[in-house]
Amino acid sequence: MQQLILNILQFFHKPFAKKLPFQTFKYVACGGGNTLLDIVLYYISWHYILLEQEVIYAGPFAIQGAIVAFLMAFAVTFPTGFLLSKYITFTESNLRGRVQLIRYFLLVAVCIGMNWAFLTIFVKYCGFYPTVSKILTTIFVVSFSYITQKRFTFKEQPVPMSEVQAVDAEAELAEDQSARL
Repeated sequence: MQQLILNILQFFHKPFAKKLPFQTFKYVACGGGNTLLDIVLYYISWHYILLEQEVIYAGPFAIQGAIVAFLMAFAVTFPTGFLLSKYITFTESNLRGRVQLIRYFLLVAVCIGMNWAFLTIFVKYCGFYPTVSKILTTIFVVSFSYITQKRFTFKEQPVPMSEVQAVDAEAELAEDQSARL
């Protein structure tokens, strides 16, 4: 499945190859696809599952319908986002999968907070329609997420030289120096 997705992305990348690096294209395509999925799931949740209820009561708690719709969409797009990032977009990252998942989870926790804050501000205080609020929120959150994933979650760390590699490198350097003499 991974290779099939990569082949499809390579095919569609060709017209953009001179101006857009493949990794950036993969991020845009995978992130855009996952974001589109998120918006569609949010729309379906808000309109057809929650039936546009402004407030959802869960026991003694009252939760905004917009937030519940976000959480319903998130339950699907969290795992798909991680898998696309790990296996399609940032395949060069040499961090352990467990480290990537923990960092991704931390990033997503921050993004959830950002989603909650922006949705609350846009829906409750600005009076914007929930779907429009979700689209505006997505613009802010995706921008933050891209920068963080590239520089933190899936970054490439320099591979430390093993002792054997260091000895080999020193031997090659010594050979090069003796060959110059």
